[in-house]
Amino acid sequence: MAIGHGHYKIFCGRTLFNSLGSRNLVALQYSSTVAGTNNAKSSTSKIKERLENGPDFSDFVQGKVSSDENWKDYAGKLVREKGDKRLRLPPWLKTEIPVGKNFAKLKENLRGLNLHTVCEEARCPNIGECWGGGPDATATATIMLMGDTCTRGCRFCSVKTSKAPPPLDPNEPVNTAIAIAAWGLDYVVLTSVDRDDLPDQGSNHLSQTVSELKQRKPELLVECLTPDFRGDRDCVERIVLSGLDVFAHNIETVEELTWLVRDPRAKYQQSMDVLRYAKQVRPDVVTKSSIMLGLGETDDQVRKTLEDLRAANVDCVTLGQYMQPTKRHLKVTEYVTPEKFAQWESVGKELGFLYTASGPLVRSSYKAGEFFIKNIIQNAKKSRV
Repeated sequence: MAIGHGHYKIFCGRTLFNSLGSRNLVALQYSSTVAGTNNAKSSTSKIKERLENGPDFSDFVQGKVSSDENWKDYAGKLVREKGDKRLRLPPWLKTEIPVGKNFAKLKENLRGLNLHTVCEEARCPNIGECWGGGPDATATATIMLMGDTCTRGCRFCSVKTSKAPPPLDPNEPVNTAIAIAAWGLDYVVLTSVDRDDLPDQGSNHLSQTVSELKQRKPELLVECLTPDFRGDRDCVERIVLSGLDVFAHNIETVEELTWLVRDPRAKYQQSMDVLRYAKQVRPDVVTKSSIMLGLGETDDQVRKTLEDLRAANVDCVTLGQYMQPTKRHLKVTEYVTPEKFAQWESVGKELGFLYTASGPLVRSSYKAGEFFIKNIIQNAKKSRV
């Protein structure tokens, strides 16, 4: 996913931090995971070494972005001051947009099953890159369960909102499962809009989707990137016990900026409690969260957020650059350098996360991340045998 910004083209494909906000993503890939795609190029020993050492910066970036390059000499402005309208894009956020051959096939499959995508709803100009797969032929679509309209109005997200969205499509869980089974995936990430208008906030719908997936393909690893359900423990428990393998809920920003960035119903401690409770319900489930940078947060605040996530027993964390979707949304306060993102990766390792993905063009669990999470889950299962 990406957003066009003036005459520049910003690629955020397969990332958490795109023009649509980090929560509204699901990766549906035609190709296998990184482990599979790299087998032809890497020896068994190299893969084992990667697993032992964990991911590094290059695993979670797309395009020519290097943590080793010194960006201190960049003369452009990185921090917006009072009176500034908008910052110019730094070089590490610019890249060309190839169009892959899988675009038409994926579009046809999605339309035939009446599935919504963030890519189309937000009219993303880089839809050809994600759906077409680019040079590595890995096609990615962004599917929102429970419709295309959210009941909340977070200031970083451009998905349309309404107090009373249309009713849920009762066929969506089955249609989603049919699509994923047909595409031959072994790891999938599901997400949704918020549905505060529903008595169960859509938790039964999400749970049913996971069940349908597991019935058709029991070996499929399923990650759910969920709303906070207003902290309702019954809803959280319903999702965690649905058979999923990874429970993800994004904290989005630091506590001090939550009131500015997120909908008033989305509270920092409430999100922390959701993540903590998910782990209490199923200690074996992998938990995950994400943070957007560039909204005006301080280093101390980011570190405190990471420490709070670890205290809530969150296993995996990602950090990426916030991008302004439209003029109506929050402006970027700062473009964080690749060097700073690399520092946060080190902090994540220091705090004990199972993996930390940190970079301006971070990819979430959809590619490199799913490789590591998949092995975390498989190793945990082996240890229980």
